[in-house]
Amino acid sequence: MPDPHGIVLHGPNATRRTDYLYRVSLKCLIRNEQGEVLVVKETGRHWWDLPGGGMDHGESIATAIAREMKEEVNMEGDFTFRILDVDEPALLSPQNFWQLRLVFAVTPERMVFSAGDDGDKIAFMSPSAFKGSEIATEKRIFDYAALAGL
Repeated sequence: MPDPHGIVLHGPNATRRTDYLYRVSLKCLIRNEQGEVLVVKETGRHWWDLPGGGMDHGESIATAIAREMKEEVNMEGDFTFRILDVDEPALLSPQNFWQLRLVFAVTPERMVFSAGDDGDKIAFMSPSAFKGSEIATEKRIFDYAALAGL
């Protein structure tokens, strides 16, 4: 049974190792014809990030991407995606859980976006705008864009 920190204990006489659970976060890199990337300031946050979020139990990757992109940037319609990066697991201290972040290059059928229910502000910005950021999340936008060949 999992505890609040994602530790699955198998009992005092168990012979198997303890299991640790991770929250899976999906982030999506969408670029326009100018090579800019779509970024979002999620509700209640003051920094830019790629749109995306937590994958729910039972969701496929495509379903999770579609749901998160609708929630943050009102993306609708078909899209293709490919994996760009898998970050090292990290402890999110304020929430006290471990997260594994998967980053996808996403190519939507329609390039129509607006701030969604979970996004306060969206923009297409040059990845180089984030290269020197002191905010780790913003700095990673530049790194992911480099992996995508931007």
